[in-house]
Amino acid sequence: MYRIEEPIYFYLLTIIPVMVVIFLLVFWWKKRTQRKFSNALLLKKLAPNSSAFKTTLKLVFLLLGISFLIISLTNPKMGTKLKTVKREGVDIVFALDVSKSMLAEDIAPNRLEKAKQIISKTIDKLGSDRVGIIVYAGNSYPLLPITTDHGAANMFLQNANPDMVSSQGTDINGALELAKTYYNNDDQTNRFLIILSDGEDHQEETKQVAQNLANEGVKIYTVGVGTEKGGPIPMRLNGSMIGYKKDNKGETVITKRKPEVLKGIANVADGAYIDGNITEKPVNAMAEIIANAEKNEFETKQFSDYKDQFQWFLALGLLFLVIDVFLFDKKTKWLRKVDLFNEEKNLKK
Repeated sequence: MYRIEEPIYFYLLTIIPVMVVIFLLVFWWKKRTQRKFSNALLLKKLAPNSSAFKTTLKLVFLLLGISFLIISLTNPKMGTKLKTVKREGVDIVFALDVSKSMLAEDIAPNRLEKAKQIISKTIDKLGSDRVGIIVYAGNSYPLLPITTDHGAANMFLQNANPDMVSSQGTDINGALELAKTYYNNDDQTNRFLIILSDGEDHQEETKQVAQNLANEGVKIYTVGVGTEKGGPIPMRLNGSMIGYKKDNKGETVITKRKPEVLKGIANVADGAYIDGNITEKPVNAMAEIIANAEKNEFETKQFSDYKDQFQWFLALGLLFLVIDVFLFDKKTKWLRKVDLFNEEKNLKK
């Protein structure tokens, strides 16, 4: 298992394509200038040992050397031992509505991005609690199994979008059923399910499904995003706005937040409904609730004894730079015989 200590240094790798572009421009300028000075046959006589291959090879070694030196700056580390760690916390599953109505921009930047911000900021405030993520629309899918890796949770969360589900709608019942499979510790008494949605299109039997989940010890909190006034659903093609979603009559569909549905779900499951239009409100509320909840001990496996591996990349980088220094631009005897670029044949024509 690898860990990167200073990933910010990866930005330095952008100098590699810049160097390649500069090399190509210089090479083109030299060739154009040489053609103005003389023809290819005379240039061959004046500089018989010049080699485009050796020049390119030197550039390759230089770029490899710089790349490995930059990687060494990030200080890669490798976990050498897997150990079992005891932690205390609760299990929290986020059920994120990714239906098309969540793309409405009645709150900035849109409902879906607002919900993702709430989840991300809530995760950042957690301690050793375990988190999982479910996405749902017409179907429900496990985006991330329950884990203590909060960094992975935030990474997977950023990719959540309506295209991840095969059909549209709001299968909240499926999300509730799927959430049951996330709580795999029978001794875990503090289990939370946080549903983030605009409340549209939820089924009538949802309250009963939520009640069944609550009977198994899961507290359900709902976070409503969007406004009661509502807004149109933007339609995009390749990232470009092409209009708004219309119904069968050709009229623009206006999607509205329906807090009553979300409140009903929370009430039957010993939870609460929270307005999510201001990010900090649900984040602080959930952080306080989870912080005050009784923590249960659980075991998790993780890599330990991470050791620095930068020295290997540093050595490779220096090796390639040394090779570049001692590699000359002119042809070697064996290379002249090989004639890789058919230079001798071209000169005879």
